[in-house]
Amino acid sequence: MNNPLGTVLHDSFRVGITLKGLDGLLETLGGILLLVARPELLARIVAYIGNSNWLWDVNGYVADHFLQASERLSSGGKMFAAVFLLAHGLTKVILVVGLWFDRLWAYPLMMGVVSAFIVFQMHRFERTHSATMLIFSVFDALVIYLTWREYRLRLQGEGSSAK
Repeated sequence: MNNPLGTVLHDSFRVGITLKGLDGLLETLGGILLLVARPELLARIVAYIGNSNWLWDVNGYVADHFLQASERLSSGGKMFAAVFLLAHGLTKVILVVGLWFDRLWAYPLMMGVVSAFIVFQMHRFERTHSATMLIFSVFDALVIYLTWREYRLRLQGEGSSAK
């Protein structure tokens, strides 16, 4: 890639999928924690996070998510939340690993999965009007564009090497 813009876009793609992978790891760890931690430990963790200053939008998505998770846990939804986080997190991790190793199957799957995330986030935005959902959706749309661009380049490179 001798094109400076192409290099910037490629690097942006790598950063974007890395962030998605880290998010997937955190979700996976959260799912494991839900499966193995005692309820009182989980309640303390949720309370700590809810009271921390690092939440940039206390009335927004993050705080809302933790409060809802806490309510679901107390009402018997612990297993559902754990399975959801594990499935969601592992899906992201597997796709990101596939992308890092340039596996062609991972590109269209990543675009499809992230598109589904955008649909869900827009549904949440419609209900909550949280600006955080819009920010996540813009980021995800950028990841889709960069993934599509990289996929197209991989296909062109594969086609030209076969000639």
